Amino acid sequence: MSTATTTNAVELEGKDLPAHCPNPAIPLWSSHPRVFLDFHHGEAKCPYCGTAYRLKPGTVVGHH
Repeated sequence: MSTATTTNAVELEGKDLPAHCPNPAIPLWSSHPRVFLDFHHGEAKCPYCGTAYRLKPGTVVGHH
């Protein structure tokens, strides 16, 4: 991911997982079908709207 995208990413903690988009901060008028995010190297991007998500440093992802 580029530095600009990473800087503007929504940061999540372990308590926010499993993560999905749209997140509660997105207005209803601009929402899309809910998709659960698959993090690779601590980052994920929504395939619908392109919102970038990043795990906060030190966040441990548990396996379900």
